[in-house]
Amino acid sequence: MLLWSDMSNMGGITDWRGAALELIRRMLPASGRVLLAGPHPQAVVDEVAAHAPSAAVLLRSYPDACALGERHPGLDVHCGRLEVFAADEPYDLVLALDGLRRTHSAEAPAAAWIESLDALAALVAPGGRLVLGVHNDLGVDRFLEARPADRDGGDDQWAPHGFDPSYPGGPGALDAGLESAGLMVQRCYAAYPGRQAPRALLAREALAFDLPDALTFPLSAGDGDRMLVADPLHLTRSVFRHRLGEELAPLWLAVATRPPLLTKTPNPAPTDEHADAATAHDQPTAAIPPHDEDADGVTPAAERVPGETTGAGADEPAEATCPANGGELPLGLIEEGPTVYELTRAGLKQLPDGAERPVPTGRVVEEILVEACAREDVKTVRDLLSDLAAWLEEGGDPTAATDGLVYDGERFTAVTPPAAATFTSPGPRIVLCRILWRFAVRLQAAGHHHPWPWPLEADQLTLTLCGMAGRPCDPGDLDLARKLDAELGRPAEPGEQAPTYRDLLGARDRLADQLTAALARIARLETKLTYRERELVRATAKLRRTQRKATAFRRTLGYRLSRRLVRPGKVARKVFRLLSG
Repeated sequence: MLLWSDMSNMGGITDWRGAALELIRRMLPASGRVLLAGPHPQAVVDEVAAHAPSAAVLLRSYPDACALGERHPGLDVHCGRLEVFAADEPYDLVLALDGLRRTHSAEAPAAAWIESLDALAALVAPGGRLVLGVHNDLGVDRFLEARPADRDGGDDQWAPHGFDPSYPGGPGALDAGLESAGLMVQRCYAAYPGRQAPRALLAREALAFDLPDALTFPLSAGDGDRMLVADPLHLTRSVFRHRLGEELAPLWLAVATRPPLLTKTPNPAPTDEHADAATAHDQPTAAIPPHDEDADGVTPAAERVPGETTGAGADEPAEATCPANGGELPLGLIEEGPTVYELTRAGLKQLPDGAERPVPTGRVVEEILVEACAREDVKTVRDLLSDLAAWLEEGGDPTAATDGLVYDGERFTAVTPPAAATFTSPGPRIVLCRILWRFAVRLQAAGHHHPWPWPLEADQLTLTLCGMAGRPCDPGDLDLARKLDAELGRPAEPGEQAPTYRDLLGARDRLADQLTAALARIARLETKLTYRERELVRATAKLRRTQRKATAFRRTLGYRLSRRLVRPGKVARKVFRLLSG
């Protein structure tokens, strides 16, 4: 494509970051050829160009190919369609992390997904690996996003893959497609929280178990320019609770290998009685069948039950290895800011050489508080906040927040280990005020129900929560808490978490109920007002009749005579008062 550029529309390309880079580092062969098929983020290309012994890139965009060749002169850059690409030699590692949609051109009819996969698999050398990204049309992010699926890309969506019957609709179909292409699935990862910028890769062996809340709670997409239908935290937690993390993953990252060729061994000398039979069957096996175990005893993923192992033990997930091409594949990789953690059998290990620590158990504090507020369970809120205040006074993490703490009924534990303090703590009371202020902002911004009056602002609600915790604060303490939050680099703004469509619908229903009650009260008041107006009209008419009667009485002869007879007496009394002094 001479004028089109995929890199100018990076919004549609998956922005792989630390977790994917760590996985690529482990799979780069010490000596071999690497191919990048399709557009990839610049960080991925730089990593491959810097560490791969021999690297090549296949792009469909001519401007992108020219720009990439100028930035990395050592790369072997090819421009064209995947279907017509012919390599001199197969590659030991083929990376197609963005999938197969951008490997064909608009100048020719789009090939089916399975045809593109066959063409890509043909480039993998025996014993080599293919890393393929596949978007899930029924991912949890599709349930969260209100925009239509065909609006998340750009002009590159000439033929939506939803019309392709060969496109995989689930992990089983993906495994079957890879096996039909002559590859064996070593490990299939579920990428979270979204397809735009995944920051966690979890293998299906890990998703088969009940993962702790401290691990799954952060795996929800709540940032970016999104039109949310539901609460990302609640929906993602429900997915993991029902163990649908693989089926509803935003995208899958499959690592498959082509079985290595078996070396030809000489046959033993046949005996006389079996000489004819040996002569007839003196042909060596060319390759391992796709459904057999490879040289390392890795069972194909389609035949392996979740949690089954191949050699280490019946209750532990096996490590997928390929000594000829890279090292062990991790059970999971999770990115938290600039730090990447590896999911192991015992917990989380900070990379590159950090200590291994267990994943804390218990429920996330914010989730407990939101549910208690929805039930108007003030006692649970008061008890939990009191325990939180006591934990801070005993030396708890001053940088903690309700969405970064788990509570098992006895103790609080930070989801992420606290970093070295670079500030002076102003005291447990100010730290508690900061935590509760962040929670109040998030509670009101998300539109969750709570038992306090709705007109309360976040600051007023924070002071109420501090009083419930038994540590009353004043507006001066609240100012110090906001300064501390800004100093930590994570300021909470009232509009940082936009309400979802479901929250808006719930708020609309509540407002509709309030409006119905107000209209009923107005109707009652109007009835009373109508009755009072009728009474007022009757009273006014009666008053007017009385006034007319009084006027007519003043005009009678008797009234006028009586007034004249009474007048001399009044004059005499006035004269007498004057004379008597």
